[in-house]
Amino acid sequence: MIELNPVIIDGNPFTAVTVQLPKTNLLAVYNDKGYIMCGALDVGLLNEKLSDRKIIAGRAVGVRTIEQLINAPLESITTEAYAIGIEVGMSGRDALLKMV
Repeated sequence: MIELNPVIIDGNPFTAVTVQLPKTNLLAVYNDKGYIMCGALDVGLLNEKLSDRKIIAGRAVGVRTIEQLINAPLESITTEAYAIGIEVGMSGRDALLKMV
């Protein structure tokens, strides 16, 4: 099953996506500028092979819900995320607010 839900953070709209798969969920929260995602995100691929796309993204590991994703510290980020002030260890919430 795929769920799409609006998420408002400090008055800013985002979309939360949950893809339920056998034994795991894929989680992402995004807006038109970038996104944060669960451990399934391959930051290395985005930085190395797709760097010309300038993707703003962050990855949190060990999360099972959208709420956990928003509150978790980011384990890795893309080069473009760093360029706008997002840092490793920053909460997903704070990273999303940098994407506004």
